[in-house]
Amino acid sequence: MSSPEQDFLVDMPHFPDPELEAKRELIYAPLGERDIARLARFGERRTFHDGEHLFEISKPSAGMYVVLSGTVAAFRRDPLGRRVRIAQRGPGHILAELGHLWGHRAPFEGIAQGEVEALLVTPDGLRTLMVTEVELGTRLLEVLILRRKALASLGLAGPALVAPRSHPRLHRLQEFLLRSGYPHTVIDPASDPDAATLVDRHAAGPEDLPLAVCPDGTVLKNPGDIALGRYLDVLPNSVRRRGYDVAVVGAGPAGLSTAVYAASEGLSVLVVDSRGFGGQAGASARIENYFGFPIGLSGQELTSLGFAQATKFGAEFAIPAHAVRLDCTRGDGAPGSFRLELDDGRHVSARTVVLASGARYRRPDLPGLETFEGRGVSYWASPIEAHHCRGQDVVLVGGGNSAGQAAVFLSGHAVRVLVLVRGKGLSESMSRYLVDRIAATPNIQVHTRTELSGLEPDENGELGFARWKHRDTGTEHRHEVGQVFLFVGADPATEWLSDCDVALDAKGFVRTGPDLSRDDLARSGRRTIPAPLETNVPGVFAVGDVRSGSVKRVGGAIGEGAAVVAQLHAYLADLARTTPPLGASARAT
Repeated sequence: MSSPEQDFLVDMPHFPDPELEAKRELIYAPLGERDIARLARFGERRTFHDGEHLFEISKPSAGMYVVLSGTVAAFRRDPLGRRVRIAQRGPGHILAELGHLWGHRAPFEGIAQGEVEALLVTPDGLRTLMVTEVELGTRLLEVLILRRKALASLGLAGPALVAPRSHPRLHRLQEFLLRSGYPHTVIDPASDPDAATLVDRHAAGPEDLPLAVCPDGTVLKNPGDIALGRYLDVLPNSVRRRGYDVAVVGAGPAGLSTAVYAASEGLSVLVVDSRGFGGQAGASARIENYFGFPIGLSGQELTSLGFAQATKFGAEFAIPAHAVRLDCTRGDGAPGSFRLELDDGRHVSARTVVLASGARYRRPDLPGLETFEGRGVSYWASPIEAHHCRGQDVVLVGGGNSAGQAAVFLSGHAVRVLVLVRGKGLSESMSRYLVDRIAATPNIQVHTRTELSGLEPDENGELGFARWKHRDTGTEHRHEVGQVFLFVGADPATEWLSDCDVALDAKGFVRTGPDLSRDDLARSGRRTIPAPLETNVPGVFAVGDVRSGSVKRVGGAIGEGAAVVAQLHAYLADLARTTPPLGASARAT
């Protein structure tokens, strides 16, 4: 745990990730005089005396600094509060990573070593630069994204999570931080003396674990992922008072796509999500049938790039923030203003709303299931779960594409992957390339016409055995397993829409365009024909998995997110023609 001061910049440590290692020079390289001159019109020069802070741990960052003269040292605090130097940077070097696009809380402190002159580019200036100086802006965005990945790879930022590595609540925190692309480290008190000291000092009992030791030294006891995200400012989470053109509920592929295209076309956008970006797609181990990516990429990588792209174009985010109510009527009865209520009491005003809230993982009706959630039962297959599969058999339930991707991914870690499918085969619900790959993988066994019937603990109370039953013969099998993965579909997240009277189908998905009945339109008092992605409530649209009739594919969700923007423009243009300016009635009197 403890480490002496080290010069991260001079040492230029090697990265365990081959992709990062291949781009090592880009990550570390200083800017040349020509690039700095191009940057100058987007920022302002600042002077710092010896010992002054350019940025402080856990304080909102002013923006990206570029050192013009002198030297700046960056320090972090280890979990016991000891100062550790991680970098010393001179002229031309960038002091920033991805979080500086929204002015996040700094994970380090940057201190002038002697007299320092630096160019400060605020988040607004940085976003303007990326749009107007295309070549330089693209290069800088890539560097900021790589810097965030480098911090995560080297464990040089973020909280330290303290708990035994098998601790179930630790897995949930890790999953949240990984899917948010936020750096962190995990230390086990069983093998690390400093971690054991922290447990002795801060944990009164097992119920206090995991501990989250934050960069500012604060220790959170057994925090939920939402509480941890809000404390650390993991993702941007602000709402402006003057309102937005578009409020997007959900930051999966459909919501992120809407944000990218709407913001790039000049609309003011806020994206709200209760956990993080990525949605269910963010948990996909590998997506190989998305257009333009023949070798595939993970869902987390795809959606993290979409998040960065939306931020670049000026879309704002409130994450984590849970939408609990949508009010579709304005106090004076006029159209054109929706009021979205968040779980923390904040309210969002928007001229249009795009529902992209997706669906929640479906939980099968299985006795004792909740007992093992996070302790052997998972609804996604990330590297965290894969690590715990080594040397064990695992059960995977489901026959869709997500299940197929997970089975192939887990086969590289588990002894055997036992796939349980209710139907006659995988081809009924899975893409052909995945069916063929599973058939060619010797340690994947597919059990058709079979359903999971029970879970049993081992002698330590952890998941030890799974039972499954053949649907036709009733024959039941019991098998020792290390993990059970459930990919059995999802239910729409639409219960919060009741006050807005958005029309839903029999399964709770949102009906739009041609799927709306006359009764749906009459009930909302609608007098115009809705656009294809518009609901029965004028100005409220739906895209992605939450929409009735959607194809439930990443490509389809992204396509709908792009398509809805044209419909938003048409609605807003019509609204501008039919709605009098604010205060017009008062002037008329």
